[in-house]
Amino acid sequence: MKYVKWTFYTLIALTVFGFLHYVLPQHDIVRITDTDTRRIDFGENSIFWASPDAGTATAPAQVTRDVKFIETIRPNGRPMVYRNEDTGWIWPPYFKFDSYNLQTEASDLRSTSADPRWVVVTHYGWRNEFFTIFPNAVDVRLADGPDERIIPWANIVILTLLAVAGIMLRRMWLQFRERMLDPVFSNAGEAWDDAGDRAGAARRGARTSWGRFKAWLRSLGG
Repeated sequence: MKYVKWTFYTLIALTVFGFLHYVLPQHDIVRITDTDTRRIDFGENSIFWASPDAGTATAPAQVTRDVKFIETIRPNGRPMVYRNEDTGWIWPPYFKFDSYNLQTEASDLRSTSADPRWVVVTHYGWRNEFFTIFPNAVDVRLADGPDERIIPWANIVILTLLAVAGIMLRRMWLQFRERMLDPVFSNAGEAWDDAGDRAGAARRGARTSWGRFKAWLRSLGG
């Protein structure tokens, strides 16, 4: 049971870590090479795409629509492609409605390897070539250079608040268990012990009475 318990806790921790890693904002320093709009047919990876742009027509079973993309190159020369979709009022709560403006800003910041303009792209999500998953860009700005140091203040604040909330919830749970659950379990255990004691006494009494009855029978036989 010890291994089962720790396996369960590990799975819960990995799930929480993966969830936070996906939804919290991340920052990449890249060089924008191009912007594009493509028709995308959604399949098994549809959960990794945002909702249609705010104000556009939607259908419950919509499986294809135009998606804007921002194509970039990292300082190490590796490519990185971002999708540019509104999040609207839906999860995650970035309340992004300006994907068209962001696309224009990204187009204006395009550059070449001969004369690079480094930018900071703020995004959430993952890039996975196998499942065709793209992170969603939520902001773009000029960087001081490819070695600019970025401190993720938003993540620090959010994780700190979550840690404080987790500590408070744990303390509330411990107090609730101490005041409400432990007395109930203690009383139940005492009742169980009392029942066991009464059952043991009854068995001993039955054995004593049977012994006396057998002795009486032997006395009758002479």
